[in-house]
Amino acid sequence: MEEQAKRFEEDPLSSVRQNAMAESDAAKLALNQKVAMSIDRNFSIKLDDWAITDQKSSGRCWLFAATNLLRAGLVKKLKLKSFEFSQNWLMFWDKLEKANYFLEAMIATADRDIDDRTVATIMENCVNDGGQWNMFVNVALKYGLVPKAAMPETLSSSSTGSMNSALVNRLRVAARRLRDMTRSSHPPADIRKAREKAMADVYAILRMHLGNPPERFDWQWTDDKKKFHRRKGLAPQSFMKEFVSLPLKDYVSVVHDPRKSSPVGRTFTVEYLGNVVEGGQVIYLNVDIATMKDLALKTLKAGEPVWFGCDCSKMLHRDLSVWDAKMFDFQGLYGVPLELESKEDRLLFKRTAMNHAMLFTGVDEDRGKPRKWRVENSWGEKGEGKGFYVMNDSWFDEHMFEIAVRKNRLPAALRAALDKPPIVLPAWDPMGSLAD
Repeated sequence: MEEQAKRFEEDPLSSVRQNAMAESDAAKLALNQKVAMSIDRNFSIKLDDWAITDQKSSGRCWLFAATNLLRAGLVKKLKLKSFEFSQNWLMFWDKLEKANYFLEAMIATADRDIDDRTVATIMENCVNDGGQWNMFVNVALKYGLVPKAAMPETLSSSSTGSMNSALVNRLRVAARRLRDMTRSSHPPADIRKAREKAMADVYAILRMHLGNPPERFDWQWTDDKKKFHRRKGLAPQSFMKEFVSLPLKDYVSVVHDPRKSSPVGRTFTVEYLGNVVEGGQVIYLNVDIATMKDLALKTLKAGEPVWFGCDCSKMLHRDLSVWDAKMFDFQGLYGVPLELESKEDRLLFKRTAMNHAMLFTGVDEDRGKPRKWRVENSWGEKGEGKGFYVMNDSWFDEHMFEIAVRKNRLPAALRAALDKPPIVLPAWDPMGSLAD
């Protein structure tokens, strides 16, 4: 330690850095003022004309981004000033389905040791708030959608900690019971009965925290011409069929994963990643970053927002509402190497993963090339963008992971790749991370 102390004290910059960081936040010292002073919030294409949403203290960004995508078409179709689907409705059924998915996985892996890596991963990701595009589609297709007025927010839908704790505790009790019964060769009927009892308890917990999911509801609204409308006795499935114009079955998750385990032009999935047992798998189509960018750009130019997933924690200035690849220079501040250079290495060494979903609602294009992207977040109206963020194109290359896009917008070779069996990656793979 004496040698390290001597080297520190002999470096004239060390004392300057020490004095500065003792009295100031590191992010403020590392801020790239050139980037911060060059923010432009004008876009050549801007689709949004609606209020921002707020997921509050919950990990429902993927549901907010998906319903925000769907509401764009509904608002236009019905000529509304504002509208929100019920994210609480979707979370209720997603939690119930995740609980069932988890219990089925516990039965299927009962022959493995409890400290098996796959079992441990399933146990850790029991019923968390996060999700993926395909998981949203699974729930929406099975249960339909309702307006926010039909199943509004509760304290627990906006702040999920207590509810999640109760759910996890009940499911781990059930996991112990089901594993023991399966390993002891109990009759399948007895195992099924124990699982059904656990699911009944999960349903009761969800009702207590999230309220009553309606079987039918009345919906009334006033359009932008101040004309009043009312519909009575709507069912969630019929509401979705009538008012949602986007064909959810025609979308595919396109990702950029530069690792050798995920070849470009191939589909892949992650073991035990899902929510609805009988629903569709979470399937990714891997492409290069230029193709992902081109697909997003073409979709926006066609007048449709784009659901996407990224590592939102990197190079974000929340107050300015901006992402830029050079927003902060922490390596220069500390004088030591802090970042892995490639996205591939960042994935391999657990330095990055897709952790947040949002919506592209605009782009600033110059001679066919995007300069920056307009992002609708679901964190309320905080920051200078009032809930809408600027993502400079340099950031897209480094930290974007996924978009949902119509299959017919894919090149022919990529559409053909969808017919091939997906590569299966292990449950703990970083591409199995959930947006929350």
